[in-house]
Amino acid sequence: MKKLKLGVLGVSDHFVKRIILPLSKSNKVELYGVASRTAEKAKAASEKWGIPKHYSSYEDLLNDEVIDAVYIPLPNHEHLKWIKKSADAKKHIICEKPLTMNVEEALEVINYVKDKNIKVMEAFMYRFHPKWKRAKELIKYGEVGKVTAIHTTFNYTNSDPNNIRNRKECGGGALMDIGCYAVSTACYLLDEFPKRVVSLMEKHPNFDTDAISSGILDYSNARCLFTTSTSSFPQQDVKIYGTSGSITIKIPFNDFNDVEGELIVNNALGERVVTFDPVYQYQLEFEDFAEAIQQDREVEVSLEESYGNMKILDALRKSSEESVWVEL
Repeated sequence: MKKLKLGVLGVSDHFVKRIILPLSKSNKVELYGVASRTAEKAKAASEKWGIPKHYSSYEDLLNDEVIDAVYIPLPNHEHLKWIKKSADAKKHIICEKPLTMNVEEALEVINYVKDKNIKVMEAFMYRFHPKWKRAKELIKYGEVGKVTAIHTTFNYTNSDPNNIRNRKECGGGALMDIGCYAVSTACYLLDEFPKRVVSLMEKHPNFDTDAISSGILDYSNARCLFTTSTSSFPQQDVKIYGTSGSITIKIPFNDFNDVEGELIVNNALGERVVTFDPVYQYQLEFEDFAEAIQQDREVEVSLEESYGNMKILDALRKSSEESVWVEL
């Protein structure tokens, strides 16, 4: 398989964790170029990490015909603009979550790229860790009976006023930054979108964003309850409850690449721990995307799924603003 040549728009604070280390081990994807609005920053990253090409503008990278695909880790409010520009340049696109700022923008993406003959995927890295695929298999084969509830917690603390996660105009706040994981995972595990949602969002005392967001997603036969926060002790948990058992996904999202993954399964047979070899889930994400391009198959996270998730996020915001259940 020919290596996919990847270009990155921006040198973000996650550059090493999400891109450099995972792709240094890949035989399917090559980090070929990096662009920054500051030429010195792009050059420094290129020289430090041995990236073949650097560009002093995003447009210059997109105009390089050698590059097959681009990764967009830019602030949320810039996603739509650069997805469209990348699509115009005939580049395949993997864009950080959430895909857009709202459902209208998500629909605009779908309509804009539908005739471009390119692959576009929202970058939910958790989907590529084998423990999530195994959890879904266990549900499918009845290990916990019929799923009745999913409880998700995802918290961190960030008090930097200049950080994009604390700026409303950039699409910051707990719901958009990490609440999207709770929404995505519940829909993934249950294979459906909820019928209605309700939420409560608490505004940050210093920023115009939500510091804590809690919600309920009401599905056909199950509920997802979640709380996400940018102002709480770092914690992440997913627990799946069924009529005859439960599954706990340990470190469900920001997994360590040098630690075994774990699921804890409880049912009538007792408790067992299912372990998984350490993996770079970001590496698996980029490689699966490359294979989808090579094989001309659907990407793991379809645009239709991203649209559905964005619709839920919008509904959760509306619910909090109006203090009502919102039908979907």
